Amino acid sequence: MSTRDSVPTSKFAMFWSLTKPSQSGLLLATGLAGYMSARGPVFNLSAILQLSISLFLAIAGSTILNMWWDRDIDAKMGRTQKRVTSKGLVSDKEVLQVGSLISVIGIGWAIALDPLYGLVVFAGWFFDVVVYSMWLKRRTCWSIVWGGISGAMPILAGRVLGLGAVDWIGLMLALGILLWIPTHTLTFSMKFQKDYADAGVPTFPSTYGLAATRATIGISSVLAAAAMVAAGVGIGMDWGFLRLLGVLSAGLLMLAIAITFKPTERVNFGLFKYASVYMLAAMILVVLEVI
Repeated sequence: MSTRDSVPTSKFAMFWSLTKPSQSGLLLATGLAGYMSARGPVFNLSAILQLSISLFLAIAGSTILNMWWDRDIDAKMGRTQKRVTSKGLVSDKEVLQVGSLISVIGIGWAIALDPLYGLVVFAGWFFDVVVYSMWLKRRTCWSIVWGGISGAMPILAGRVLGLGAVDWIGLMLALGILLWIPTHTLTFSMKFQKDYADAGVPTFPSTYGLAATRATIGISSVLAAAAMVAAGVGIGMDWGFLRLLGVLSAGLLMLAIAITFKPTERVNFGLFKYASVYMLAAMILVVLEVI
């Protein structure tokens, strides 16, 4: 997502950059954590490998298709002008073909592995590409809710594969991700208000103002932390791990309070970075608890 990275030169590197590796990797980590949380055959390497490949391909495919769809507005925003799609380093046809092929392989593999798991993976892809990017992103700032649903699907998919069913813990884990996403995306939209305005993309700050956006971040952070702790209790997380999760959640809450009542650019950036660290750490705790 950075605009300051050097432009990739090989064709593989160009398409790899379109998958947003760090973002896709974090989503994959949530999927693996969801699988581990089911306390099923944790060391079933075949299942873990197939989960990793199918889920990553579905996520990467949807991300590439989003880049293809958004290539016109990406060219207008300073932070995205160096993307290979914005610079025309790869053809629109190539991006569409690669994104579609990877998506079909990933979703098809997921369905073959387990139909219910495949359905959840497909739902994540559909909400991300069709509902969020193609339908709502340029129409309403509330598109982030539907994008958030997409971001919540990997952890639910992982638990569904491990458990064989949808349960309240899986839904609570997904809810934690869904409520965490505004903390991440809204701080981002505040930082790059001008970029989004130049591209004509509605955001919470441009629609409701900074004060309402910060309040939304604070509320969503509180609810996300509560959902993750509730899921941890439901999983049967050891008290030591649960306490550590509580400490991490407290850090998220303090930053959310700070950005609501004492907003600064530094606090905004700190919350943006900490939100990703918090979610990754929470996923690691879920895995460590099971191992």
